[in-house]
Amino acid sequence: MKLATLRTTNGTVAVRIDGDTVVEITGVPDVGALLAQAGWRDVAESAAGTTYALDSIEPKQWAPVVPKPGKMLCAGLNYRNHILEMGRELPEYPTLFAKYPEALIGAFDDIELPAVSDQVDWEGELAVIIGAPARRVSEEEASASIAGYAVLNDVTMRDYQYRTLQWLQGKTFENTTPFGPFLVTADEWTPGPVMRTVVDGDIVQETSTGDLVFTSEKLISYISDILTLNPGDVIATGTPGGVGHARKPARYLQDGSTLVTEIEGLGSQSNRAKTV
Repeated sequence: MKLATLRTTNGTVAVRIDGDTVVEITGVPDVGALLAQAGWRDVAESAAGTTYALDSIEPKQWAPVVPKPGKMLCAGLNYRNHILEMGRELPEYPTLFAKYPEALIGAFDDIELPAVSDQVDWEGELAVIIGAPARRVSEEEASASIAGYAVLNDVTMRDYQYRTLQWLQGKTFENTTPFGPFLVTADEWTPGPVMRTVVDGDIVQETSTGDLVFTSEKLISYISDILTLNPGDVIATGTPGGVGHARKPARYLQDGSTLVTEIEGLGSQSNRAKTV
């Protein structure tokens, strides 16, 4: 099943995508609110609200899949090739940081380039969306907590990220993180297909989403020992090699740059970088 959050003239609404048709899940404002309901799968599958042709939806009608997650945790240094290009050793434990809802934008919205940073980098990522509470779960149990997966780009201000040993300040600038357009449920998609990031027509990242040091299940298990993961929470699983900061010379997003991030089976997002 494919789910999304759609912007309408009356606000946002959760929708189910059936092939070339988009069906409103009446009374549910977004995918996060849907996942918070008991029996959300049945609610989504039985929805029969207003329908639209998929090709009639304007790109900027797609809101972030989960517009306001209660928690958004990100794993850094989780692809072997990215770890090596950044000159680091393979980690024993996940490197975690947070991102806040204000950072999220839709899959076709503009990325805001803040005037205070001139090192805005791309990080194509696989996002995992939680569909059931997880607290102190094993890796084997963790899969039952996954609602599905989506495309995300953890756009990063490198100059701010490396001001200190803590990365948060470079990771959660407002209106910088495209998320979506769809959530594909875990029964229909599993990690492995290729993720690709394209900047101004150049393929800069291309890696299997199965090449993680810490799998989605391992991340859920590890995080659930620290705190409870709730429906609608999001985990960004890290980026592969090919980021701009590691290039010689370094390359960053500029005003007018186009950033395309796609994962086979999960869809594609395209965002224009715009100075604010």
